[in-house]
Amino acid sequence: MAVIGKRARDEGRTLVVIDETGIMLQPVVRRTWSLIGVTPLLIPSYKHDRWSVIGALTVSPERRRLGLYFQHFDHNIRGEDCERFVGSLHQQLRRPLLVVWDGLSAHKTAANLLADKGDRIVFERFPAYAPELNPVEYLWSHTKYGRLANLCADDFHDLGSRSVQALYDTRCEKHLLLSFFRAAELTLCF
Repeated sequence: MAVIGKRARDEGRTLVVIDETGIMLQPVVRRTWSLIGVTPLLIPSYKHDRWSVIGALTVSPERRRLGLYFQHFDHNIRGEDCERFVGSLHQQLRRPLLVVWDGLSAHKTAANLLADKGDRIVFERFPAYAPELNPVEYLWSHTKYGRLANLCADDFHDLGSRSVQALYDTRCEKHLLLSFFRAAELTLCF
């Protein structure tokens, strides 16, 4: 991974690390505090709906700016969704990209669909069966088991708005974004 980061910097590309997750309507139950003698109760909906989320952590070539970008879907993420997400990132960041992601079939489809971009978007894969190398995995863990823990959303749309807010809050905490790279044992030179 250090070689990939060096390649992005040397070629003037923004490093983009991508992953997907599902955020369930059923709450993730974690320990919590309460008054003595008062048992906290979670009364969840019994629906099994979920939002699919694609997220990207970005590092500018100068290694000075970290970013978080994401998009929610009410269906399983497909190759066309990944292609549109990477395309919109490319338009928004306005520089060549080095995209690193896992071997999901949707990623392969997206890479084929984006082949017409030439060398402006280059793709690399994480090693198989090594999610601990992907900093976005730590973002998902922080979001689902931290910010959204014990959340009993009123409905599917309430869950969507709360998860968007949780990710926006995380986006503003640059030290937290850096900690996801450190947890993946990826060194960024600032």
